[in-house]
Amino acid sequence: MPAHETLTLWESFYVIVGSSAGALTGLQFVVMALIPESTMRAGEHEVNTFATPTIVHFCTVLLVAAILSAPWARLAQPAIALWICGAVGIVYNLIVLRRAHRATAYKPVLEDWIWFGVLPLAAYVVMVVAAAFLVSYTEPALFAIGGASLVLLFTGIHNAWDSATFIALHTQRGRLEAESEPRGSAAP
Repeated sequence: MPAHETLTLWESFYVIVGSSAGALTGLQFVVMALIPESTMRAGEHEVNTFATPTIVHFCTVLLVAAILSAPWARLAQPAIALWICGAVGIVYNLIVLRRAHRATAYKPVLEDWIWFGVLPLAAYVVMVVAAAFLVSYTEPALFAIGGASLVLLFTGIHNAWDSATFIALHTQRGRLEAESEPRGSAAP
């Protein structure tokens, strides 16, 4: 079966996944807009460690959807593009893990290591391996790439939600503390 016919079978999947990733990127912008309201002051290091990777994962899913929606003549072409995408993702994720290890304002807990480190790294590794086998084992490779895309999408959703709730809780806590502080007295 020609490449474009094979990839056409995945068109609806990547329309849903890619458009979801694009729309959810906007959610992360909303989360970032909440930071000034929070009592927790996130520095550049924390943003680069916990917020930026979410955007990167969403954009990776969007890129994979675009790559697999293009009218390729041969599967070798998208295989190379996906392999590069996954390899860059692995390197980037290792940088994120190093940043998380060096974080000082917030110390990651086990859940953070899983969602910000292990799951995205696994998805990028699966993407690289599947891209390497896309030409010879097309169907399993496409399912693996689709699965990796979903892991990145759900990881991004979880991490955006985690960030939003963390900021919302600290914003609410700061407001409650400010309301409970005694106001200046009018007595001389």
